[in-house]
Amino acid sequence: MSNIETNPVLDRLPQHLLQYIKPQNYNDYTAIDHAVWRYVMRVNVAHLPRLAHQSYLAGLEKTGISIDYIPSMYGMNRILQDIGWAAVAVDGFIPPQAFMEFQAYNVLVIASDIRQINHIQYTPAPDIIHEAAGHAPIIANPDYAEYLRRFGEIGSKAISSALDFELYEAARKLSVLKESKNPNQSDIDATEAHIQALQSRDEAPSEMAQIRNLHWWSVEYGLIGTLEHPKIYGAGLLSSIGESTACFSSKIEKRPYTLEAARQGFDITKPQPHLYVTPNFAHLSQVLEEFANTMALRTGGYSGLVKAVNSKQLATAELSTGLQISGVFTRILDQERTIRYIQTTGPTVLSHQNKTLIGHESSSHPDGFGSPIGKLKGINLAIEDMSPRDLKQYNIYEGEEVDLEFEGGVRVQGVIITGTRNLQGKIMLIKLNNCRVTLGEEVLFDPSWGVYDMAVGKKVTSVFAGPADTSSVDLSIDISRYDAEQNDSTSAYDALIKLYQVAQDHHTAQTLNAQTIEYICQELDKAHASDWLLPLNLLQWTLENNDLGTAEKLESILASKAQQFPGIAHLIDQGMALLPKQ
Repeated sequence: MSNIETNPVLDRLPQHLLQYIKPQNYNDYTAIDHAVWRYVMRVNVAHLPRLAHQSYLAGLEKTGISIDYIPSMYGMNRILQDIGWAAVAVDGFIPPQAFMEFQAYNVLVIASDIRQINHIQYTPAPDIIHEAAGHAPIIANPDYAEYLRRFGEIGSKAISSALDFELYEAARKLSVLKESKNPNQSDIDATEAHIQALQSRDEAPSEMAQIRNLHWWSVEYGLIGTLEHPKIYGAGLLSSIGESTACFSSKIEKRPYTLEAARQGFDITKPQPHLYVTPNFAHLSQVLEEFANTMALRTGGYSGLVKAVNSKQLATAELSTGLQISGVFTRILDQERTIRYIQTTGPTVLSHQNKTLIGHESSSHPDGFGSPIGKLKGINLAIEDMSPRDLKQYNIYEGEEVDLEFEGGVRVQGVIITGTRNLQGKIMLIKLNNCRVTLGEEVLFDPSWGVYDMAVGKKVTSVFAGPADTSSVDLSIDISRYDAEQNDSTSAYDALIKLYQVAQDHHTAQTLNAQTIEYICQELDKAHASDWLLPLNLLQWTLENNDLGTAEKLESILASKAQQFPGIAHLIDQGMALLPKQ
């Protein structure tokens, strides 16, 4: 992050999250971009006091977000730091696990791009209006900020599926296509159809899919208060000037926010047909804890390991001794859902309290790791619970040749080299030489493979996504890029940007006059007849300058556009309603 302004909150981020951060490049925003921001913010500030939770407008002021100009993230950071948070710019959608991990570190990720004017009411793509004007103000509320942090902490441990990754990639592609300056509708239609096909798969939702549902129905599209008279707090609604009003319609079903929301999917390509209402922010945390109690993070066991195996991704299993095994789990040997043996494939790390054990880095277990789980056969006392006297009685100490048969039938034969204990004195790892591990006729480990490390644990207490020690493995990824096609309309759009810039420069210099406005309007008529936002900006500035004659001409131009292009008439009317009265 050498070219990015940092602060104490950002300095705490682990190395693997830095790959998602990019500079904001504030000078890349065009005059059109600022005009889009200004329009959305003016509409929001006019309507949201009666629609949004009371924290919203107070939060706008606290986070230093201007109505007239796209905020500088680094200016925001200096203010967010006072409430213990920070913001970073990212390139659109990032993987859900990374997104939530940022939240766990009190960092708000902001997609620094801004929606196109044709999506001024709503976009499925993350953009700076959604992130900065939607999320940031609400985190100024301490109760909500803690919920968001805790959500990230728990959500980043949720186990994903292959389907989750496909949906993420498709959503990322759709957001790029839709926000292209030259959108290709056939590509958009094909990607939307692909997303709908993925969403309709008859597949049990993963933990990540369920917690993303909770995130959507609270952080993104949440309402707060009573079912009859709710207020908005979800960033998706706060940043959508279309849905922020439409969501109060009786046609939109209002449901109490419960754990049921975790099982309710959503479609990012369409307005939501129903919304969930929480009575207060504390209730959000209560539902989150209810869901966390269902996760492998807290339940562990056979079902947790099955989730890890099915995910085909890096995960961690923590044993009752505190030993953490991080790798790609590929096999569970069980007896009526009682774990007998677990196996990873590929580089595996052994840790304790989220720190890699010396000598058990991924280079020490490059081809995987396997170990029996459970108690020894015929002995009620688990190895981890044995006192030094018990261990000596069963010959489980350095230099002794042992023949250990576990309840599940796994047999470990070899010479003990040493043992590794946790802080409570329990043995959590035993190293053996000349070791053979078998289950019936199947050889699970052969002496020719080297030294055998046997994990000690009577049960698996926790299973979660990712490594226990994030610094122990390479978590870098290739972020997919979807470049929009360039076509003949690119030069026309560039010409439109120049017209917006001419108007903005004259307004800033206080040299905007009737002749300049007439020239701009003539140029719009030639190649940009459907553009309505620039004339609306000009109308606002002429009214502020008391140039009523020019203002009357601009009103006539806008009325003509509303009649000629009915699809934008409501946007023109909404904008004109906010202008100063003559």
